[in-house]
Parts: sequence; C-alpha cells; structure tokens
Amino acid sequence: MTAAPPLFGCIEAGGTKFVLGVARDPDTVLRTARIPTTTPDETLGAALEFFTAAQAEWGAVDALGIASFGPVDLDRSSPGWGRIVDTPKPGWSGTDLVGPFARALDCPVGFDTDVNGAILAESLWGAATGADIAVYVTVGTGIGGGALVEERPVHGSRHPEMGHILPRRHPDDRDFAGTCPFHGDCLEGLASGPAIAARWGASLSELGPDHPAHDIVAYYLAQLVVAQQALLSPRRIVLGGGVLGTPGLLDRVRDHAARMANGYFGTHDYATLIVAPGLGDRAGLLGALALAQRARR
Repeated sequence: MTAAPPLFGCIEAGGTKFVLGVARDPDTVLRTARIPTTTPDETLGAALEFFTAAQAEWGAVDALGIASFGPVDLDRSSPGWGRIVDTPKPGWSGTDLVGPFARALDCPVGFDTDVNGAILAESLWGAATGADIAVYVTVGTGIGGGALVEERPVHGSRHPEMGHILPRRHPDDRDFAGTCPFHGDCLEGLASGPAIAARWGASLSELGPDHPAHDIVAYYLAQLVVAQQALLSPRRIVLGGGVLGTPGLLDRVRDHAARMANGYFGTHDYATLIVAPGLGDRAGLLGALALAQRARR
C-alpha cells in the first residue's frame, strides 16, 4: 500500500486577512479559507479551527508554514522567535504566531515574512526560477520586500525593510510630507496605496493614464530597483501588490530604472530583470507551503 504524499498546512498571515490552506504540493491544494485579521485570539482561534477540521478529513499535517506580515522575530536563538514584534497593527505586537500552532498540530513550523515566503515560492514555481539572487517587492497598503540569495531568504539582525529606504524626491513632488509614521517621506510614505490616496484622493488605477501620479510613483519604485542592483545584483526583481496592478506602471518603472542605472550594473534588458509575479495572488500562500516543505526536511 503506497503511503499518501505529505500534507502541509499553510498560513499567509496578513494585516487585513489570513489566508489558510492545506496542500500536498503547489498543484494539489485541498482546501483554502480566508478569515479577517481581527484580534490575535479571534484570528488564531479561527485558524486553529480550520486546521482541526482539515485534519479530521485528511489526517495530521506533516509540517506548517507561516508567511507573516511584520516586523517579526526570525532569530531562532531568540526567546521571541516566531512572534510579531513592534507593529502598528493594534493589539498584535508581541503576538506568538508559531507557538499555538506548533502545540496544537504537533508538527514542525517554518516561519518567515510574507515577502520572503513569496520570493521563495516564485523561485521554486514562478517568475524567479533559475535566479540565484532574486527579490520580491509588494506595493499595496505598505511596501515590503524579500530577498533570496542562493535559495536562502535574507534575514540578518531582523529582516529586510525595503519599503523604508529614503528616495530622491521627484522634481514635481516636493511638498508632500509622506505618510510613514516613522520616516515621513520614505518609499512607503511616498508610493504605497495610502500615500497615493492621501496625495491625490484616489487610487493610482482610478487616476487617468495621463495623470502625473503615474510617473511620480514609477520614479520612486525605480529607485528601489536600482538600489537592489547596487546592493544585491539580483537576476530577477518581482514586483507585485495592488498598486502594481495599475496598467502601464510596470513598464514605467522599467523605463525609469534603465535611465537611472545608465548602463552601469551590467543589465540592459529591464523587461527580463523586472517582472510581474508568476504566481499571481497565490504567491503568499505558496510561500507558506514552501516554508512548510523546508521545515519538514
């Protein structure tokens, strides 16, 4: 009798919703659910109920992966590993994400940021396959980025916070103070969804294609691309998130980045360097799957 393939639990823990899943592999996702991110007790309780029901149907999960909004503690030698640290999300600072699931499901848990999980998934099954150094950036409610260097997500003293670089101001955007509560006019404070709405009263996709906002936002995001080239020399930069769904924005970012780099970094084909997610909105959940698979090894 052939043993069933491993069963993995997957959690994409977002600031507005948790996406839950049980899967055997990227093509065999047996069940998914979305629950709102309310209080930690309510949200984690509902997630545990989902996995309890799933295990009653398919058996025990072999490992769980959690790809979470941050900041989070990724240092396994730290007593706070597996916890969300200081976050503007009310009530979530200090929340232990790993412990309740490890105890209830009695299985190994892989844990990382949502963007590190996303670039791991894109490198395995999506737009960054074959790239030894790759970056994933999401531009939406905030701006976050994860980096993969030879199959290992970058951590360090905490984890990358790519949305908080301090860009050069666009010549036509001198007066807006920015929306970041920590840095004001960092990249997130100038080019995230809330920053766009605060500045122009609408989302980027709602503004006409000739509106100057499109060029201004692309100018800021291109600076992140060039910074990644200078710091990491990636072979692929995956740009996703709601703001990047704006028609034409990806091409504008490519054009600005090519002009800013001025041929210096050895890359001239920015259409190959800067790409949309190959996994679409599945990158987060499949990132959790990739973390679960690694945890089981």
